[in-house]
Amino acid sequence: MSDSQSDRFQRRTGITDQDREILARLPLFAGFDPSVLQDLLADSWVQSFARNTVLFVQDEEATRFYVVFDGWVKLFRTSEDGDESVISIFGPGESFAEAVIFKGGHYPVSAAAVDDSRLLVVPGKSFVRQLCEHGEYALNIMAAMSRHLHFLVHQVEQLTLKSSTERVAGFLVKLCPTQTGAVVVRLPLDKALIAGRLGMQPETLSRSLAKLRRLGIESKGAEVSIPDVLALKRLSNGNRALQPRTGC
Repeated sequence: MSDSQSDRFQRRTGITDQDREILARLPLFAGFDPSVLQDLLADSWVQSFARNTVLFVQDEEATRFYVVFDGWVKLFRTSEDGDESVISIFGPGESFAEAVIFKGGHYPVSAAAVDDSRLLVVPGKSFVRQLCEHGEYALNIMAAMSRHLHFLVHQVEQLTLKSSTERVAGFLVKLCPTQTGAVVVRLPLDKALIAGRLGMQPETLSRSLAKLRRLGIESKGAEVSIPDVLALKRLSNGNRALQPRTGC
C-alpha cells in the first residue's frame, strides 16, 4: 500500500498508524497485509463514545461489529424485571459482535461503553461482501477465527489454573505503561465489573487486592500504587514465592 493510499485510508476511516498496530495483533486480522486490511475496512470508521453510551440493544438487527482502541465495553442482558446481567467485558485490543455478523440475525445481548471509549465500527455487509468476493480473505478469516478460539481456550485455562490473586495481578500488569519500576494506574472499571471479567466475586477481588499489599501495592478508590511492576508481573506468572501463604 503506497503512502498516498495509506493517507487517504487514514483520512477516510480515522484509523491511525497506532490503531493499525492494534489491528495487526488482533486474532481476527492477524497475518493480513496492509492492503487487505484496507479492503476489508474500507467502509469502517473510528468513533468516540461517552461513558454509558449504548452501542446496540438485545434483539436489534446485527449490522456491525466493533474493535476497542481505547476504553471498555460491557455486553449484558436485561431480564423482564429489569435486572442486568453482565456477560463479558472488552478492553483495548479486543473485538466483539463479529460472530453474530457472520451468522446473521440479531444481537443476543446489549452493549454499552463503561468508560469513555474509542472504537472501530465495522459494517457487517461490506465486510462480508469483501470476504465473498475474495476467497483468500475468507480462508484467512477462518484461520484467524481458529487462532481466536485457541486464544479463548487459553483464557479459560488461565481462569481455571491461576489463583484469584494471580489473575488480579495480571490485570494490573496490563494497565501498567511500563514493565519495570514504580507506577500508579487507574482502574478503568468499577470493581464489580473487574471481578466479572476475572471470573470472581467482588469480595474475592477485594481480598486479592488486600493480599497484594505484601508487595507494597496500595489501592485508594480507582487508583492503585504499584512500587515494583516486575515483581507484580512475576506474581501474575505464578511465582509462588510471592504468593500469600493462605487463601486464594
